[in-house]
Parts: sequence; structure tokens; C-alpha cells
Amino acid sequence: MPPSVEASQPQPDPQHERAMADRCDLNTALLRRVGAQLGFEADLSAAAVARFERYASEIVVANAGLNLTRITRPDEIAIRHFLDSLICLRGLGPLAERETLRLIDVGAGAGLPGLALKLVRPGWQLSLAESVGKKARFLEGLVAQPALGLAGTRVLCARAEDLGRAPEHRAAYDLALARAVAALPTLVEYLLPLLRVGGRALALKGAEIGAELDAAAPAIEALGGRLVEAQPYRLPGLPEARHLIVIEKRSPTPERYPRRAGLPARSPIGAG
Repeated sequence: MPPSVEASQPQPDPQHERAMADRCDLNTALLRRVGAQLGFEADLSAAAVARFERYASEIVVANAGLNLTRITRPDEIAIRHFLDSLICLRGLGPLAERETLRLIDVGAGAGLPGLALKLVRPGWQLSLAESVGKKARFLEGLVAQPALGLAGTRVLCARAEDLGRAPEHRAAYDLALARAVAALPTLVEYLLPLLRVGGRALALKGAEIGAELDAAAPAIEALGGRLVEAQPYRLPGLPEARHLIVIEKRSPTPERYPRRAGLPARSPIGAG
């Protein structure tokens, strides 16, 4: 079983808490205003926004040493990190009626989109899968911050292919998420084995998606999925539309998938 860290009740570090209290790394007004325009006003309660403020500062402070992201300006964090992640709420379909979901963010990096969703849906059970040790340790530190309220969150320092073959994780999730991880033909082999039948894979992608969708069609079918939609959306300040790719798990993934670590990226299903 991959190692994991789950949120508990750690003792806060007074020095760290003082440093975070003095920072302002999120354009909160922009988050609220554009969030309302995008339909997320009800999700951005005062408590949720306070957690987003803290999360933004944690990212910026850690980024100096970890190179987690190139997006560090307060307005960019609001739009390109947090609101871009909340777009996943548009892809829930019938799952939107459920109060509790089990989700996994594959290649979580700085924790997006998974942690952004957790901050507005605290009852959801979240796993953050990150194979790079230093990034996983950053996520472990976030999970341990009482101010973020991340009970029910755990960090898995493991590759997606290994998780997809582990009994605890295979066919165990309602949602599998990814952002800026891999091309879609590879990504579906990471995500679909983790989903129960009826679950959904959500991938945040850029403007040019047609060729990726065509290339991913054999893999989606082979892994038991069905493309529901490639939903275009726009974010202020970005010149082109982005896409939310929604794939539903319709049947169990054959036992031979996922293949061994590295093979989905080197030789995607249906390539050649």
C-alpha cells in the first residue's frame, strides 16, 4: 500500500502561523466577483474564502524552494488556480446530488484542482496522489494545517499506475481529477482504473483539444469509459477558451490495465 498522510489534529507552529497571518497572496475581491459570475457565489462563503487565502500564501511561500508553479500573482492565483479548479463542479452530472463523494487528484502538484474542491466541499473524502517526494511532503504539510480544515484528506506518494492496481484504490473513487498532467490518451489510463462504475474522470485542458480527443478514443473505450462532453469555458484574462473533459466509467476496466509504470506515457493505448 502506498504511504499516506491523513489530516489529524496537529499542534500549530506559532512562528509559521504568525508568518501566514501577515501575508496576503490572493486577490480575494477578484475571487469573489468572478466566482459569482461563473456561478460559484454560494460556494465562496466567508469561511471558504479565508481558507483560500491561507492556501494561496502556503503555495507562494513554498514555491520559492519547490518550484511548484509559475502562477504566483494574487490575481492569477484567484483565476488560474482556484476558479479554474472549481470549474470541475460543472462536470459532476448526477454525482452533484450526493453530499459525500470520494475523489482522487492524480499528479496533484500544489494540490490543484483537488484541494480547491475540498475547500468548498469539506465533506468530500480526498486523496492527493503525487509521485514526486518533495511535492508530496509539501502536500503533507498542507494537510496538517488546522487553518485549512482538511479532515478527510490524505496524501499518497505513489504513481497513478501503481495506485490503479492496488486493491484499496482500484475502482474505489467517484471522481478522478487531473490538471496539466499528461496528454489525454495517457491520462485516461491513469484515471479510469481508479473509478467505480458510474464515476467520472474530469480533466482540465486548454483550447486545442480536438486531436487529443480523437487520439484518446481507443483508450477511453478499452478502459470502460465513455466521453460525456468536452465543455468549453472562459476565464477572465485568458485569451482562449479552455475545456473541461468529462468521461464516465460505464464498465469495469479490464484487469490488464493500467499497464506498468511509465508505459501509458511511452505507448498510449491505440497509438500507432
